[in-house]
Amino acid sequence: MIRRLQLFVIGGVVLVAAFSTALPFLFYLVYLAILVIGGSYILTRLGLSDLEAGYAVSQLHGQVGDQLRVTYTLRNTSRWPKFWLEVHNPSNLPGGLHGRALSLAPRSERSWLVKVPLSRRGHFRIEPLQIRTGDPFGFFEASATVGQGIPLVVYPRIERLPLWELPPAGLEGSHAAAVRTLQTTPLATTVRPWAPGDSFNRIHWKSTARHGDIQVKEFDLEQTSDVWIFLDLDRRAHAGIGDESSLEVAVRAAASIADRALVENRAVGLTTSGHRMAVVPADRGGRQHLKIMQLLAAVEADGTTPLGEALLAGMSRLRHGMTAVVISPSLDRGWVRPLAALRGMGVACVAVILDAQSYAKHALASARVSRVAARALAASESEASATSGAAFASAASAISAGESEARTEQAQRAMRHALAEYELRADWVAAGQSLGEALVS
Repeated sequence: MIRRLQLFVIGGVVLVAAFSTALPFLFYLVYLAILVIGGSYILTRLGLSDLEAGYAVSQLHGQVGDQLRVTYTLRNTSRWPKFWLEVHNPSNLPGGLHGRALSLAPRSERSWLVKVPLSRRGHFRIEPLQIRTGDPFGFFEASATVGQGIPLVVYPRIERLPLWELPPAGLEGSHAAAVRTLQTTPLATTVRPWAPGDSFNRIHWKSTARHGDIQVKEFDLEQTSDVWIFLDLDRRAHAGIGDESSLEVAVRAAASIADRALVENRAVGLTTSGHRMAVVPADRGGRQHLKIMQLLAAVEADGTTPLGEALLAGMSRLRHGMTAVVISPSLDRGWVRPLAALRGMGVACVAVILDAQSYAKHALASARVSRVAARALAASESEASATSGAAFASAASAISAGESEARTEQAQRAMRHALAEYELRADWVAAGQSLGEALVS
């Protein structure tokens, strides 16, 4: 707007000067300005006419580590070329979507593919396509919006837990039986020849075709009980930054355990103690998997409710034969007693505890590496007094860190003792350790 105002002011001055002095040179400037400005205006107006554009995304949801593919298409249906077009998709995705500047020949089409790694879980949005054009001198500009915004959900990464097993529920049918059952359960273990009285829906057609006679499936009793997961999101307990923070590992643990349980045809419920307590009632199947992943994609460590209170509030939702899985970095022993009290209701208990101290150390080490790199790039001389002062501050910081580490180790020992006192099963997860290695019970 300022550039356009300056242009009109200069043009008016030249025009007044030309008619006042009648100098041919000034009239030449006036004619040239009319030609340039008029041509720039027409070029800008034609830049977006007879232009077709669109984009398509490969998926509306995915997991951390997946790759989003966005295909763009621009088509010029006019007889005039498009000399300069800028195409951009605003988005709050980490890293965004890269735009492109291009030109189009008459009656031509351009398509290209943009690949974006999904590096962070969450709910994101891809805004409508923005197309901008202008003249070579920057006098005029035109833009257009194409399409509608698209929501994109990135779920937490699910890790395989080959050694993870939930305890039996203490109910009939809560563990694999040595004999077969006449009931139809999710555990089809073998086939046998058909016998009179077998239901037709138990026929295994692939085995029938392979053996040449009718084969029916045999089932084991269902192995385990239903599961309720308590995810602690108390901001005071979590530590670390980025993908290797205790929060992200806790969310991945909850997603992996829920996925494993749902695959085993268990009903899974979820309680998160964030800014407000969110509850997904226990259910099984694909829809329940989607509900849990939708919630886990959005949670943050913004809660203030202690884990003990969340357990007490969730007791009414647990029933005899269920398994309660607590995922927390908290070393506050106040939540151990409410968890142990669930066993009196016939609820098995499992604790997954994240070593917050190791995640804090990991974040500190990463920050130190970044600072060393920054100092190497921008090396500067320092005076002796500044050096001695920095050394004193570093020594004081080391002493404080040592005291804090000693207190944390004491709290960890006390937590392990409390868990052993109530005979509660617990798996500890440290920074840099995969869930498949840590969850081995």
